Amino acid sequence: MDSNLTIAFAFGIASKDSHGKILEVCYQRPTLSPEQKLLTDTFSKEQLTDSAAHVVVSDPQQRRTFRITSDQRLLVATFCNIASPVIDIADAYLKLHLLSYRQLLPNKANLSDIFKVLPTVAWTSHGAIAIDDLDYRLWQARANNQHLKVYAIDKFPPLLDYLVPSGVRIADSARVRLGAYLGEGTTVMPSGFINFNAGCHGPNMIEGRVSQGVMLDCGSDLGGGASTMGTLSGGNDQLVSVGKNCLIGANAGIGLSLGDNCTVEAGLYVTAGAKVKLIIDDHHSKLVKARQLSARSNLLWRRNSQTGQLECLTSDRNFQLNNELHANN
Repeated sequence: MDSNLTIAFAFGIASKDSHGKILEVCYQRPTLSPEQKLLTDTFSKEQLTDSAAHVVVSDPQQRRTFRITSDQRLLVATFCNIASPVIDIADAYLKLHLLSYRQLLPNKANLSDIFKVLPTVAWTSHGAIAIDDLDYRLWQARANNQHLKVYAIDKFPPLLDYLVPSGVRIADSARVRLGAYLGEGTTVMPSGFINFNAGCHGPNMIEGRVSQGVMLDCGSDLGGGASTMGTLSGGNDQLVSVGKNCLIGANAGIGLSLGDNCTVEAGLYVTAGAKVKLIIDDHHSKLVKARQLSARSNLLWRRNSQTGQLECLTSDRNFQLNNELHANN
């Protein structure tokens, strides 16, 4: 992405609670523009009001948000500075859409304060419902002989409720959040999970958990039950990434980055502070901290089956995905 592209714009449709407060926004194909060419030069106030009864324009230097209201719906036209912290719900949802539309890579937008801004919402078969309205809506549905299904109570909705990235397969839509970046050829199996501000370039096989902030390069396989350490909990601020053509075995995990062509043995969790025996050749080795090997390529991480020692050695193994599983998504 061009580093000069810092301002985003999109039209969206928002849902409201019983007090008229915005709960969430669905945008259609956001666009990015250089800051020096403000999008207010491109979209006139007259264009924004074509299908609306009333327009409220915020200060474009601060909020960069238009809200277009009518009796039947709430249309939202939002300007967003991707380098600034999240300022409101419209801003948060636009940044999440930019990620899932592949307009931004994970960790390229400022998502500070997103947890403070986003409300916890009931995601239901009738759309987003405010928590305070949920009991009434459940009763109302039964009174009208309808069934209201509550899928989740969360701040982040499923990706597929908002857009469908091209060339991907997602076996369980609830396990991929809006704000996930899925490249062409990505397959997410039923046990796979991809958080917001995380993802993979594709093609990839995702059977484990891609945590917030983590990015996998193309051709890598995250095995069943495997995990990657994110930055949301525990004070961890080290971004984890996975290079090309890596295999992280079933129930394994990483708290450091992998370069290209790396393998982590099934069941082995490698944290950055772990002591690892680096095998140089048949007669030479040394004990190092795992973080010293972070992002290096062509490594095999394993547990010595006799001593239990964590070991790492150079490997010329060339892992490749099964092309038939990803080429025709």
